[in-house]
Amino acid sequence: MQPAGTSKPQGDYRIEPMKLAGVEVAIDWAAREGWNPGVNDAQCFYAIDPDGFFAGMLAGRQVASGAAMNYDGKFSFAGLYIVEPDCRGNGYGLSLTKALLDHAGDRNVGIDGVEAMADRYAGLGFRAAHRTTRHNFTPTGVVGIPAEIVSLASVPFAELVAYDRRHFFAPRDRFLELWIDQPHAVGWACMDADLLKGYGVLRKCRIGYKIGPLFAETTEIAQSLLAALSNHAVGERVSIDIPEPNEAANSLVTKYTMTPDFTCLRMYSRGDPGLPLQSIFGNTT
Repeated sequence: MQPAGTSKPQGDYRIEPMKLAGVEVAIDWAAREGWNPGVNDAQCFYAIDPDGFFAGMLAGRQVASGAAMNYDGKFSFAGLYIVEPDCRGNGYGLSLTKALLDHAGDRNVGIDGVEAMADRYAGLGFRAAHRTTRHNFTPTGVVGIPAEIVSLASVPFAELVAYDRRHFFAPRDRFLELWIDQPHAVGWACMDADLLKGYGVLRKCRIGYKIGPLFAETTEIAQSLLAALSNHAVGERVSIDIPEPNEAANSLVTKYTMTPDFTCLRMYSRGDPGLPLQSIFGNTT
């Protein structure tokens, strides 16, 4: 999430609900900013909360975007916050921020923010929880995977939803339906005695692929899932967003000779919800 401006908006500027077409425009902006979104991200995230996407319109032109996706009555996540470069510094972001926070209401709002702007986020009521670093690597060849690693499609959806709920702050059934079934994506799971012990998804992005989520009960399971996912992206750039508190994930960084790209600061408006970060080897996105 980028910081809001501080001056009063100039000209014929208004905040409007953003339809899917506007979200796709904002996704293009995100690609331009170097965020490398997935090719199907707009449709997947719009399904979470279609009323949570807002556009800043200046004389009929979309110049700003932002989303506060309300997952349930307790939690929201804000992102896709961008102001067109030629319109920055005019107060358009501040009006948009207000619309996002108004939509979120009393919910705990999460963001991934730039560390340099942490003080400004704190001024909006956000508190830091941990850092997350994006790492990149390029798989060089197909490797074997153990028998307990199976196609995610073979896992009963209700079981997947229950497992995912243990690693995320809110239910996200509809999002998961779209996420695991999106074109140009693949999912693998670890089943042990008919119990789900981890899963991961690899999706096509503007450049290469991203892995996320990658949830696993042990480092060994995470390594096996990462290997299975990487088999589908040999020779391509693959990215994964690793929460810093998961020190065991360093073994993945070493094994795959990953290089850090950039770091964000995970912040919450009402305090850290206490996710099991030791089992989160890769954020969803």
